[in-house]
Amino acid sequence: MESAASINPALATLEVLVGTWEMELFGASFLPDPDTRVPGFISFEWIERGAALVMRQGDAASWIIGRDDADEDFCVLYADARGLSRVYGMSLNQNTWKLWRRTPEFSQRFEAELSADRNVITGQWKKSFDGGQKWEHDFNVNYTRSSPGNHQPTAR
Repeated sequence: MESAASINPALATLEVLVGTWEMELFGASFLPDPDTRVPGFISFEWIERGAALVMRQGDAASWIIGRDDADEDFCVLYADARGLSRVYGMSLNQNTWKLWRRTPEFSQRFEAELSADRNVITGQWKKSFDGGQKWEHDFNVNYTRSSPGNHQPTAR
């Protein structure tokens, strides 16, 4: 684990995500039964001496999060076990976390709220098949912190 002193200051707001989280996916349009709840775990950890943050969904997917320090939004590189790779934009402002991807064939957006104690994240993914003109619900996902760790923003 990287020390707070070595984290790229452009990424400091991501410190709130660091740790291990229980995940629950539900209300999914791609599951046969919309009442199905799929549990899992994710983890966020600093890599490359604090130059980037990686989110891992077990062996299923990895998200590498970084930022050009001249841009206020983050860039996310996604890859999964199905062989998919995608690039998302991302923002994390106070209690709101957003991800987005816009392509003509399949666009996505995610919006989530962090609880006041920073231990619960409640979110929803939407999808679009027309370049983002019309959006429809894809699935809900909630994260609950399962490891303590330093998740308070560090003064810079």
